[in-house]
Amino acid sequence: MVDRIKKQDSCKIDAHFLSKIRNQLPQIAENIIDTCNERECYTHIDYEPIPSKECVVEIINRLREILFPGYFTREKIDPVNLRYSMGQSVSSLFDLLSEQICRSIRHDCFRYDQACAECEEQGHRLALDLLETIPSIRNTLATDVRAAFDGDPAAKSHDEIIFSYPGIYAIAVYRVAHKLFEFGVPLLPRIMTEHAHSISGIDIHPGAEIGDRFVIDHGTGVVIGETTVIGKNVRIYQGVTLGALSIPKDAGDLFRGKKRHPTIEDDVIIYSGATILGGDTNIGARSVIGGNVWLTESVPPDTTVILETPRLIYKSKKESQLRRTLNPAA
Repeated sequence: MVDRIKKQDSCKIDAHFLSKIRNQLPQIAENIIDTCNERECYTHIDYEPIPSKECVVEIINRLREILFPGYFTREKIDPVNLRYSMGQSVSSLFDLLSEQICRSIRHDCFRYDQACAECEEQGHRLALDLLETIPSIRNTLATDVRAAFDGDPAAKSHDEIIFSYPGIYAIAVYRVAHKLFEFGVPLLPRIMTEHAHSISGIDIHPGAEIGDRFVIDHGTGVVIGETTVIGKNVRIYQGVTLGALSIPKDAGDLFRGKKRHPTIEDDVIIYSGATILGGDTNIGARSVIGGNVWLTESVPPDTTVILETPRLIYKSKKESQLRRTLNPAA
């Protein structure tokens, strides 16, 4: 009985304490609201919604269902229901795409005080334009899958590559985002490729230009900058950076839109950890760039660039123990 009374008193004390704490929340909310009017703090408080990242992820998932029919759908697709299933997928994807494209365009119109671009009509038209390019994108992705299989003895099938290779995931998202980038859609392409980056560890800017039969092997840590140009049948490995040289502080406007990243010609192989920088840097066709190489200048075609073999030092445990015995102070 006494224990029950003590417990009830304790509960009342806890409730009273919590009430005092929660009563401070309205003022904290007001303080946060006050900072929303400061220019230094970024907000989007408007009657026009911005693109939804959750919807963008849904768009990517729906796109994969269409790009690789039968691989990523929950329901079985067979020759009988293919037309119905594809019709449903295309229709729902169109609705999602047009809304998010419209939001992206409208965001720029309002945020940057741009002239009206008839956002609703343009959103629907560009969504239709993108869907019309799907057959072409599928054909290009097929070359990427075949190239990955041809160059990887560990791959047991094309299915394995489509289902599980992070490089194919990142490239598939990039190829769609690149079309949106070419159409001039703001925000949405970058949101798409950055989501793929978060999933795969591969960072491909949607503005990069990449040819057929492109392979990213393993992939973690790969960075491909906005103005990179990559030819056909190129293979790169994990940790490769195709980047820009450092620029002066606050020089973003001066260099924005200019060629800042390298050009990689056809049939080039770039091994893990290599860094290639600069808009004037050109890697000639059929060249091989070795692991951990740092390049800021062009390489002629049919050239192999490797680091000088380092001098390795081998020490056995017995040798180390003998040295300590003979010279304890060492």
